[in-house]
Parts: sequence; C-alpha cells; structure tokens
Amino acid sequence: MLKIGLTGGIGSGKSIVGKAFEMMGVPVYVADIEAKRLMVSNEEVRKLIISRFGHGIYDSNLNLNRKLLAEIVFNDSESLKAINSIVHPAVRADFKRWSNQYSQIAYVIQESAILFDTGLYRDFDKIITVTAEEEIRIQRVVDRDSAGREQIVERMRNQLSESERIARADFVIYNSTELILPQIDLIDKQIRFLASR
Repeated sequence: MLKIGLTGGIGSGKSIVGKAFEMMGVPVYVADIEAKRLMVSNEEVRKLIISRFGHGIYDSNLNLNRKLLAEIVFNDSESLKAINSIVHPAVRADFKRWSNQYSQIAYVIQESAILFDTGLYRDFDKIITVTAEEEIRIQRVVDRDSAGREQIVERMRNQLSESERIARADFVIYNSTELILPQIDLIDKQIRFLASR
C-alpha cells in the first residue's frame, strides 16, 4: 500500500479533491479534522497545550477555544511552532494506526495543508498538490470563512509559496478554472500502476 500526501495552500480546493478521491473508493485521512479531534480527545495532547498556552485555552467542558488559539498562533511564529510540535507527532501516530487497516488496498491519502512546511512529506511515497490562482484562493476563503482579505493574505504568508509547493510535488492538480475530475482520474491510474509494481 502506498501512502499519498495531498496538500495545497489555503483556498486551493484540496478538500474537494480529497472528497473526489474518496468517491473513487480511496480512503482519505483529513489531518486538520483529526488534529482538532486529537486536541480535544487525546489527554496527553491536551496537557501539553495547556502547559504551553494556559488553562484558558479550554473551557470547563474541555472544549478548545479555537478562535483564541488561531489568533495566537497566526500572529506569533514561536507559538505556531509550539502547537505544531505538540499536534504533529500525535497526528503522525494516529495516521499510522488508521492506515494500517487498509494494508490490502493500493493506496491511502492524507490531506494536509502543511506537508512540506513541516517535513511530514517524508512519510509519504508520493505527494499531490492542488493549486489555484491567488485571487481565486482568497475569494474562496472569503466566501467560506467570512474572513477578511488581510487575514487570509497573512495566513498565506505563513504557508509555503505555490511555486515551491508545485516544484516539490509529484503530481499537480490545477483548480482555477480547469476540470479537476479528469486530472484526478489520471493521477489515480498512475498511482495504482505504481502500487502494482
């Protein structure tokens, strides 16, 4: 079984691409969703977050104050590194456990925005990146999150550039005005061929 990383910058459409692969029968682990789950359900992760960010980061019902955490980490690179050093090892271990159940199939995918930024790309056999023009990406996030343009641009500045992400990927899906399903279908065939060798 091959392990495939699916990445892309904010607003690129990587989640839609991940859903398309899922509809084709490929198991997809969405790192962002699983990280959020682990930050609440994993006691060790919770203890480390409280140790770094204080008890106020969770309410009395152990719900994480995601808005506060986002404000802290997106405006302070050291805090971003700290939360990543807590969450990424937990996600990596969780993905390994999850993928073991699919050892008899051709490949699984982990969707993550930060595979290259964090070095997690080394865990994967191949990397797919999804890209789109910057203005289209910004507008998608404005529409999706009701976020301000400046806030989105600031998030983009904290991510790897599109050109570098494309240069480092094995497969690229262009998602500005192009049809993505033919691109996904072709990549699926190529990965299944690699898995069969």
